[in-house]
Amino acid sequence: MKKTWKLFRFFILVFAAFVPSLAAQELPRVTISTEFGEIEIEIDTVRAPITASNFLRYIDGDFYDGGRFHRTVHPENQPNDSIRIEVIQASINSQRSGEGFSPIPLERTNVTGIRHQDGTISMARGGPDSATSSFFICLGEQSSLDYGGFRNSDGQGFAAFGRVVRGMDVVRQIQQRPAEAQTLTPPVGILSANRVEEL
Repeated sequence: MKKTWKLFRFFILVFAAFVPSLAAQELPRVTISTEFGEIEIEIDTVRAPITASNFLRYIDGDFYDGGRFHRTVHPENQPNDSIRIEVIQASINSQRSGEGFSPIPLERTNVTGIRHQDGTISMARGGPDSATSSFFICLGEQSSLDYGGFRNSDGQGFAAFGRVVRGMDVVRQIQQRPAEAQTLTPPVGILSANRVEEL
């Protein structure tokens, strides 16, 4: 009986260790192709379902094809900010700006558990519940963008919804491109943005 119980416990432990990796593999991925290479992102449809679904409908509608990374933020170009961050920000094809969807509710990081760390993708916004299509990618840990952080004065943070799994070298290269203040000059074009086909 003891042998059977030990064997049962062994299989439970193996199963528990294996399930999270299965769940991670089932999350959809998106490849953003730029002038400097590809960025592959895992979209967390489980913990941030509203934000993830919103992003994916822009992907499925080809809104980011012909879009651009237009903004770079690093320690040297935030002279008036007491709380400094490092991100690059992208937007949809400007010719389709009138076709976008309504703003979505803010999924706060204290609810989703997705923190702004190196490679996190998150939605840009003004006030709460105002995010539409513009997103940013973090370089390094950016806890001031989490709920309770004060990069945005309302303290509500930003809606993180995934992470870069390949191409952080491209993200870093984009961040270091020439810029006037925080505007990339010229912007870095997005050639295409598509879901990664499941095997």
